[in-house]
Amino acid sequence: MDCVGERTLRDLLNEKLHQHPDKTLFLFEDANRHVSQKTYSEFEDEVDRLSRYFLNLGIRKGEHVTLHMPNNLEFYTIWFALANIGAVMVPTNILSPASEMNYIISNSHSVMLITEQPYLDKFADVETHCPAIRYRMLTRSQPVDGYLSYNDALIFESDYKCALPELNNEDTVAILYTSGTTSKPKGVCVTHANYLFVGEQMALNLQLTAEDRAFIVLPLFHGNAQYYSSMSALTVGASIALTEKFSASRYFEQANQLQATVGSLFAAPIRMILAKNESMNVIKNTLHTIIFAQNVAAEQLNCFKELAGVRLSQLYGMTETIGIPLMNPLHGVCKNESIGRPTLAYEVKLVDEQGNEVKKGAPGQILIKGHPGRTIMKEYLQNSLATEETIQDGWLRTGDNARIGEDGYYYFVDRVKDMIKRSGENVATIEVESALASHPAVYEAAVIGVPDDMRDEAIKAFVILNEEMDVREDELLAHCRTQLAKFKVPDSIDFLDDFPRTSVGKIQKNKLVNYIPVK
Repeated sequence: MDCVGERTLRDLLNEKLHQHPDKTLFLFEDANRHVSQKTYSEFEDEVDRLSRYFLNLGIRKGEHVTLHMPNNLEFYTIWFALANIGAVMVPTNILSPASEMNYIISNSHSVMLITEQPYLDKFADVETHCPAIRYRMLTRSQPVDGYLSYNDALIFESDYKCALPELNNEDTVAILYTSGTTSKPKGVCVTHANYLFVGEQMALNLQLTAEDRAFIVLPLFHGNAQYYSSMSALTVGASIALTEKFSASRYFEQANQLQATVGSLFAAPIRMILAKNESMNVIKNTLHTIIFAQNVAAEQLNCFKELAGVRLSQLYGMTETIGIPLMNPLHGVCKNESIGRPTLAYEVKLVDEQGNEVKKGAPGQILIKGHPGRTIMKEYLQNSLATEETIQDGWLRTGDNARIGEDGYYYFVDRVKDMIKRSGENVATIEVESALASHPAVYEAAVIGVPDDMRDEAIKAFVILNEEMDVREDELLAHCRTQLAKFKVPDSIDFLDDFPRTSVGKIQKNKLVNYIPVK
């Protein structure tokens, strides 16, 4: 079943404009807690103005434009204006250093950079490292030499009217760079059809209506905020409540103030919200559903659900899968210790290292059946080898291991590359982490394998303790012996104040080995 047809992002915006011209599309709380709003018609007018400015400037169909900016409404306008003229958005992580930005801008052959004043130092020599750059622009800023003004672009008038180009919905419209751990980041090519598909799929999964309002606190440069929240809301003509920054202490306050109904989080933000709100009783909460990804302890989930009074649903997806192949149902049996069951439009299977499907209960790599450029990513930018390794016969190899329980639900086991090989035994780091996290003094745990001459790999654990709680290494090891088989017990445990993380709070395990433990 194809729910997209030949439509593009341009078509979607035009459809919703005619259905809801005067309806509020965006509410935005900036870093100073000032709230602004914009209707569908106001947004479409700005998209049209910026589209024609880009065309007059010389940005053409197929050219790439790098965005380096925090959450704001300008991000959406630029995204849809570029899509409107067939150009390609390259959103980037605002935490990326200058060296990584130079790589991404150069690798993507971007012809334009759009950023904000706090990040100018990163781009002082951008033309030297990235010769394809022709233009630079600043949003939400006073004029700066060498940079075009976004505000001026919105009031630009010209007698020369450029015609909008024809679009194919399997054209690339965005390139999302995935975090590189052992190699440089790879650019995931996302099409118009990809965005429209995930909007339709998530709207159905979440049972959204035009009365809903998506609550976005995760970064817009990340697939989660674009795919699951933004596109699902736009698909049904709903609205979007956006914050410039995530605030654990004000999460529910912001949701209530902005009258949001559906949220999306990761494990780390859930733990942070709990830590800031444990003693608070939420009297009023407009949110009715929160989807989340990554493992959260059952006790923490129960506390969060009791605190927030919302439906929680764990799901599984990645930048490359576009949509959500696995999700817990909102109604019926929801098992949030699992990553759910297969969803609309996807086939899922688990295979061993030889590519054979594994038996129920055995771990295997998650493979997702999809249509490149429609239900899964089109390709990796300029990396045919990585594309061919990842998509084989229509099956996308995720690099994640899971198992199917007797109940038919899928349970995440580990990243394939994170499985620890110890004396011939496979150890899933998530199992060891769960055992450590079950100790009352432990706030969060992370486990990695380190080289060991005798046993191939040793198990090294890192923990963050709850505030005002203390525990010794030998006590935690004793606790693990009551929870795990002997060969799964860590060889050593280090105590840290925090973990190295990605922009959405995911632990960067490749960097952990270099961290200095707390004395």
